Parts: sequence; C-alpha cells; structure tokens
Amino acid sequence: MTLSFHWFLPTYGDGRNVVGGGHDVAAGGKEEQRPATVRYLAQIAGAAEQLGFDGALTPTGAWCEDAWVTTAMLARETERLRFMVALRPGFVSPTLTAQMAATFQRHSEGRLLLHVVTGGESGEQRAYGDFLEKGARYGRTGEFLEIVRRLWGGESVDFGGAHLRVEGARLGRLPDPVPSVYFGGSSPEGIEVAALHSDVYLTFGEPPAQVAEKLARVRARAARAGRRLRFGIRLHVITRDTAGQAWAEARRLLEGFGPEAIRSVQAGLRASESEGQHRMRALHGGRSDDLEITPNLWAGIGLVRGGAGTALVGSHRDVADRIIEYHRLGIDEFVLSGVPHLEEAYWFGEGVLPLLAGEGLWTHPAHE
Repeated sequence: MTLSFHWFLPTYGDGRNVVGGGHDVAAGGKEEQRPATVRYLAQIAGAAEQLGFDGALTPTGAWCEDAWVTTAMLARETERLRFMVALRPGFVSPTLTAQMAATFQRHSEGRLLLHVVTGGESGEQRAYGDFLEKGARYGRTGEFLEIVRRLWGGESVDFGGAHLRVEGARLGRLPDPVPSVYFGGSSPEGIEVAALHSDVYLTFGEPPAQVAEKLARVRARAARAGRRLRFGIRLHVITRDTAGQAWAEARRLLEGFGPEAIRSVQAGLRASESEGQHRMRALHGGRSDDLEITPNLWAGIGLVRGGAGTALVGSHRDVADRIIEYHRLGIDEFVLSGVPHLEEAYWFGEGVLPLLAGEGLWTHPAHE
C-alpha cells in the first residue's frame, strides 16, 4: 500500500512564527500573521493539490473558522484535493451530519473525509451548550457514529441510547462514496470508540516506541470486534536541503516563543482533560532545551501550541527516513503541517515526496 499524505489548512491564521488559538498563542507579532481568508487558504489548498497531497485537515474549535463552511468554499477552488473536515458530535444532530456529508460528497464529487473530535475541554464544550463530562462525551460519540453509519448504509433508523435518540431517520440520497472516518484518542474510552467506529485511527507524533505500543492496543481491541483499521499520524514538519538548515529554522521558531508565552500556554494545557494532550506535554516537560526527544523528532512546537506538538526536523533524507520508520510500525497516512503552511508544503512536497516515490512508497494521486 502506498503512503497517503494530508496537509493542513490554518483557518485561525498563518505566519512565519507559530500561530494558533485556544490554548495557543501567536508567538510572533500580530503584524506577521496572514489572515485566514478564502484566497490565502485556496493558495495552500492549491499548492497541496499540485504537490501530491491527498487531502487537507481543517480544524474545529472556537478559535478558528467553521470547517464545513470554509471547505465548502475551497472545494470550488480545487479539483482533486479531499477535505478532512473536523466535527464534534453533540454540536449537530447525527441525522443532519449524515445529510451534510452526503450533500458535500455530491457537490465535491466525493472529496469529503471526516475527522471526529469528541472534545477534550469541558469549558469549551459548555460554550457551545454541551454540558456532558468527558467520559459521557465518548459514549455519545459512539452512539453518534453508529447512527450516522447506519444512515449512510441506507437504513431507516430508530435508535434510543443513553445520549441520543432518533425515530424514523433516513437519508433521501446516500453519500457516494461513504466518507472515511478518522478518529484519535489515547484514553481507554477513546481507543474503544476508535476501534469500534473509525476507519483510520490517528495518533499524535510520539516517539516510535510509544506509537507502536498505542497501535498494538488499538489493533487488539479492533480485532476483538472483528474490525481492521488503517493508521495515521499527526505531525508538523521542518525539512530543508540540509539538516543544519532545518535545525536552524527550529531554533528560530523557538527563539520567538518567549518565556511568558510558554508559561501562559502550559498553564492552560496542564488543565486539559485530554490524555493525548498530557502525553504531548510529557515529551517536553515545559523545558526549552533538549527538545529532540528521539532522532529528528522535536517537541518544541508543543511549548506554545495545543494538540499536535511535535515536528519532524532534518534534511529531506532524514525526514523521509523517519516517515519510513513510522510506516514500518503500520502508519500509512500522514497528516502534516508547517510554518508557514504555504512555503513548508513546497519544502516537503518538492524535497521529501520524490525520495519516497523513488523507494516505491508514494505515487502522486493524479498519476494513480
């Protein structure tokens, strides 16, 4: 199986320093940000499509633009690129979500992927009117995905669960193809939902040994349910012609963070309910030195950004070798991002992808 690569659409803004929202901060000045206009995001999407990325992840949260609306606009600006739309069960009914996905598939000619995010922060969930605690949110996610999948399968659904209830739910038109469901979660509850309901399990970019251990747990639980999943990983990348150039860029980003920014973000992340977020924080421990935690895996991003907090850093050959290492563990899909997203897409697409193609591990989607 050839590898699949997805890029990232920064719907909270972009720039030459790390930019984010929520727990995150703009480590550089506001004047350095690039607003998340449709025109700029279309540049990123167009570059990703040209370079051979299969899709692009669009985040969800109060700190960014709505993923559904934004990607629906960008679908008209691209021809092949698929859109991995992040959504949170509980904010929209499962029947409406199934219908929205079917509509998106028809009008985009089958270019929708879904990244289901249970929601790791109760405070943010409550701002949207969701007052379930974390454990109950995972239970609701499982019910949500069961209803959605049954609707996509053409069933008329009557369902009464602990959290969701529908009667006589049915879609007038089914999605073709059915969108793949991506899901990540490091807690036992998250792994349970992933094993039973997802198509692709996504992990944050942890060291290979930790990734291998987590994937083994997900595989075992899925096997007990008679299911077999695909696996993906979420990483940032800093890749250059030489390792020295790449590490110089990592140092430049680190110098721009500032101790107050780090303290502010880490204070917020310490209170996170997300097991995956705790695992990201443990990789750097709040320190600003000795951040290469395993060869070419740098934990510096996580000092000022929630969510994915590690980056592959090195020469194009170094980064390609690390991707091959993760692939040997069972990872077939890579969801990547960089700073800025437009320029870093070209560094990776023109530097790393040809190396993987030369080893028979990747083919440009337009040439398949």
